[in-house]
Amino acid sequence: MNETGIIELTAADLAVACGLVLVAGLVSVGLKLGLERRLALASVRTVVQLLLVGYVLRSIFGLGNLPAVLLLAMIMIVVASRAAIGRVSHTFSGATWQAFVTLLLTGLVTSVTVTGLVIKVDPLWEPRYLIPLLGMILGNGLTGISLCLDTLLEQLTERRCEVEMELAHGATRWEAARGPVRKAVRRGMIPIINTMMVVGIVALPGMMTGQILAGADPLQAVKYQIVIMFMVAGGTSLGSISIALLAYRRLFDDHHRLRYDLIRRR
Repeated sequence: MNETGIIELTAADLAVACGLVLVAGLVSVGLKLGLERRLALASVRTVVQLLLVGYVLRSIFGLGNLPAVLLLAMIMIVVASRAAIGRVSHTFSGATWQAFVTLLLTGLVTSVTVTGLVIKVDPLWEPRYLIPLLGMILGNGLTGISLCLDTLLEQLTERRCEVEMELAHGATRWEAARGPVRKAVRRGMIPIINTMMVVGIVALPGMMTGQILAGADPLQAVKYQIVIMFMVAGGTSLGSISIALLAYRRLFDDHHRLRYDLIRRR
């Protein structure tokens, strides 16, 4: 235990924890699931990626300057936007750029609002607060964007004849796209709504658990977690709405025509 009261983990402790994954691998071998190689690869990537992030964050926390924080934030947003589009079954030209713009605006605006107005960090871009909060927003936001965009493009593909018939009979592009857009936004928000419904009862969120393990008062940890849940919900809803509207503007032109030729299946 160090001077802050946190029990430090050694390499041996991590090796013991790795044994839990080995058990899962043995189960895969015994049941012939064929997942042992993927488990091994995922475990190696987890260790390498998290250790790398740990060293990077230690350096940035030590520097504490705005350019370094912005650089890391941009890298996180780029990776998140590519991951969001990589999960959809359909896509279109410019989708990755739209996901980047959406995550950039919703991620930075939401995280800076929390650090500046709620937690009142000085400076508001303090990396020890901003980077973890941004990571939570991006992690949930990319899921919402993926589900929203995937649903919208599937709806426009499956209901293409219906949408084009409405347009041919004089409907505006918004009147024809309103149903698919609404369904897509609802789909994008379902995961965070479900999480909020059971938080604290079925599962203890990661940040709250981390603070408790670090010795924080449980009630104080709960207050932080409430802020985080509201922050993530706001960021995810804004992200889902934004990507749906951006995609709508891209796929319907000013002459109220569906640009179905832009949509392609992966």
